[in-house]
Amino acid sequence: MTTININGRRLTVDAPPETPLLWVLRTELDLRGTKFGCGKALCGACTVHLAGKAVRSCVTPLAAVGEREVTTIEGVAGPEITALRRAWLDIDVVQCGYCQSGQLMSACALLMSTPAPTDAAIDAAMAGNLCRCGTYPRIRAAIHQAVKSAR
Repeated sequence: MTTININGRRLTVDAPPETPLLWVLRTELDLRGTKFGCGKALCGACTVHLAGKAVRSCVTPLAAVGEREVTTIEGVAGPEITALRRAWLDIDVVQCGYCQSGQLMSACALLMSTPAPTDAAIDAAMAGNLCRCGTYPRIRAAIHQAVKSAR
């Protein structure tokens, strides 16, 4: 049994320490907003925050989490995510939607660390998030709009 901090709650899970955090979230805790994409940290669909940093939960073993706070798309809160969600809707970013929880989690981590990112900073932060629909220009525009509305 392992106790972890998820979305502001201490929860106990019965999973081996090498179990990827993604599977703990989805199968043990029924938090399905974090998606499985590639299983190799290449696509970003499984992005969560670990102590405020964007990480790929598909390659983060449960043992590596320790006492640090894990935040999923279900639990993320604050002015950054509120502004991003509004901008995502205003700009109509989503097409199929599969990658969007990972996209939003990466964008939110960026805005939490860099309140006014440049195009280059956005591109660097979002580079590990793949979108089969190719909405990258709208994602960048939505991040810029979120920055403006948060001011």
